Amino acid sequence: MPESKVIFLRHIRYFLFAAALAVVMIGFTPYPEWGWGYLLGLAIGLYNHWLLYRKVAKFADVAAHGGKIYSLGTFSRMAAAVLGVVIAVRYPEFLNLYSVIIGIMTSYIVIIIDSFLILLRSSGEER
Repeated sequence: MPESKVIFLRHIRYFLFAAALAVVMIGFTPYPEWGWGYLLGLAIGLYNHWLLYRKVAKFADVAAHGGKIYSLGTFSRMAAAVLGVVIAVRYPEFLNLYSVIIGIMTSYIVIIIDSFLILLRSSGEER
């Protein structure tokens, strides 16, 4: 299995852990709209993460064979984020806007933390 797929599957596990936290937030706190908003943001963040993974894999394949690729799907990812924000603004009694935004940003936080952990592991192996 390619290393990028292993990393992506590890990221999905992190997303599932965050989704479990959102479900706990929905069921056991007096603020379920924060949990629902975070869950919506996580779903959009996971979609954006999957889309980025797919586009980067395609980009690497095209670059290896000498072709051209014109986009990494930035517009699609932004449109998904805007859609989540519009839904949260439309239904504020069910979804908290701030938690939707935090959920969308979770994908980038997962990438940064996982990259940092990989860097720590690799520097520990060199010693």
